[in-house]
Formats: sequence, C-alpha cells, structure tokens
Amino acid sequence: MQVRSAHDGGVLTLTLDYPARRNALAVPLREQLHDLLEAAQGDRAVGAIVVTGAGGTFCSGGDISGMDVQDHASGLERMRRTHRIIRLMVAGRLPIVAAVEGWCVGAGLSLACACDTIVAAEDARFMAGFGKVGLIADLGLPFTLPARIGNGRARQFFLYGTQATAAEGERIGLVDHVVPKGAALGKAQELAKFLAAQAPLPIALTKRLLAEGLERALEDERQFQTACFLSADHAEGKAAFLAKREPNFGGGPR
Repeated sequence: MQVRSAHDGGVLTLTLDYPARRNALAVPLREQLHDLLEAAQGDRAVGAIVVTGAGGTFCSGGDISGMDVQDHASGLERMRRTHRIIRLMVAGRLPIVAAVEGWCVGAGLSLACACDTIVAAEDARFMAGFGKVGLIADLGLPFTLPARIGNGRARQFFLYGTQATAAEGERIGLVDHVVPKGAALGKAQELAKFLAAQAPLPIALTKRLLAEGLERALEDERQFQTACFLSADHAEGKAAFLAKREPNFGGGPR
C-alpha cells in the first residue's frame, strides 16, 4: 500500500497503489497522499500534479474495513485529517489533473472532483455510492460535484447512487476529456505539462477564487459525517458491505 510519486518536467505524478483493495483510500494511503501534496506546494520545481491509480482502477472508494469510529471526537478528527487533502487539492496553488481508468467510486469520485481537470478512459465508471454504507458524500464532494454538474444532477448521484460512463460524464460536465482505454495517464500528463508552463500566480489565484465557500462546506460535512459514523445505519451498511449482502436500514440510533 503506497502512493508512488514521479517528477518529470515540472509535473508530479501521484499514483494510488493498493491492489488488494483496488486503490481504496485507506488511512495510511490518505496520510501519504497528504504529505506528498503538502510537500509539492512548497516545491517550486513542481508546476502541476497528476493523480491516478494503479492497475486499471482509479480508486474504489474508502476502505470500509478500516472505518471504526467509536465516538464523536474520533469522527471529527478523522474528517479533519482527511479534509487537509481536499484543501490542498481544491484551494492549493498547484493545478491538478485526474487520470481515471476503470472505477472511480465514493472517495475516488471525491478525489477526481477535487482536481481541476478530469481525463477519463472509455472504460471509466463514476459513482458516489456513500448511501450504501449509511454515509453522506464526503471529501468535499457535496461542494465539488454540484460545481461541476449542477445541483440537480448531483442529487441523482447522491440520492440514487447513479452511475455514469465516461461518455455520459463528458456529456454532463463531470469529465473534461475522454480517451481510449490505457491512454488517460498520457493525456493527463500532457495537460499537466501545459499547465506547468503557465504563469503560476494567476492559476493559484483562480483556484482560490473558485474555492470560495469550501471552508463552510467542509465544516458542515465534518459534523454531518461524524453523526453518520455513529449511526446504526452505518454499522448495518458496513456489516452488509463486508458480508456482500444488501443492507437493512432502520434509521434508529446505534
């Protein structure tokens, strides 16, 4: 389990590599991703970032097996640490391009939407899916997805678990470029090289302007998701996911 990094011509490529869980965003992976993103912010040799996943999958979501929030304080702390990543991606100085192959689900969709540009291979599939485990969308997705596709379409992803192909994603504004299978990384790096050659200050200030409202959204998300972590429905959703069965939600307290 690691985030691999490679630096070439002003472009830093970060690759989620957790084959046992199809690049699920486990806590150690989140910490590595944060540290690499934070270091890049202060590295003037880095002009743009590409985020991708190994093995033909972008990211299958959060690591359900590692979700074990036992009290309010630990829930808030889990969200605080995760939100550091989203702040760096959405409001940080560096432009970021996502290279998506295969599944981009849950926290994976959140990571992709925290990027400035999404390149998707023809086989890419996008889904929120948080409701299946009794959670709300997080990692900034309630802020970033409506900004991309509008409030109405975002509701369909959040409430119905709507899936989108790369072509459908491009049609609704979720995806910026569709390329053949296996070509997403190359196209993303091409775009990142263009961005790395531009004047950095206007890009950084543009990102800050477009991130207006992010802090309020993240604070609300932090409180709401912590409540969900402690609910009976999340316990049931997690148990059902691990047992590969349909959940039976009751809506009551844990």
